[in-house]
Amino acid sequence: MVPFSFAGEEFALTGAHALYWPRERALLVADLHLEKASFFARFGQMLPPYDSRETLERVALAIRETGARRVFCLGDNFHDAGGAERLETHAAGMLAALTRATDWVWVAGNHDKGAVREGTLVDELSIAGLLLRHEARAGETRPELSGHWHPRLKITARGRRIVRPCWVASERKLILPAFGALTGGMDAADPAIIGVMQPARAVDAVLGVQGRLVRLPLWRESISA
Repeated sequence: MVPFSFAGEEFALTGAHALYWPRERALLVADLHLEKASFFARFGQMLPPYDSRETLERVALAIRETGARRVFCLGDNFHDAGGAERLETHAAGMLAALTRATDWVWVAGNHDKGAVREGTLVDELSIAGLLLRHEARAGETRPELSGHWHPRLKITARGRRIVRPCWVASERKLILPAFGALTGGMDAADPAIIGVMQPARAVDAVLGVQGRLVRLPLWRESISA
């Protein structure tokens, strides 16, 4: 895990694109998109139906590695409103075990409309002065943790195109990368992402690389002469 400071709190980035909050013993994940494969299968696009198992296995591993006692899922927990009912038996058992073992909170997202099977459902919540919601709100001045955008850093290094999930951070806002096994991504420097990060003086892509925190600039406030 890689230590990371945000809004006066100490966190840690995990290799599985989760955020651990030691003081709250809480694991934060965004955009699980459980049952995405079964959603597409209904429309004739046949994908291996094991994405939910893989995603929940990743969550279970992150819980074991961090010792988390609480889990906050920051929206788009299922890919659609019917996803919770489509969970196959094995994945449903995994989810039931995880929600029994932790204080599990689902934040409602735009995809799933808040449909869940176990755990506590909220629209958003505030903990220790930090807002937890699915989608960042432009103009929000309170410290905010969110998901929704599936940010990815896209750079060219030594002639190679590199694309990696990343966190997007400003002074008051932090957007988590998508955690789900079957999720795509959006360029972290896209104007839509930079827009919801406002107000800000600087917006960075944040990654953990070989145990070290790396920050790469995405946007800087213009300073008039």
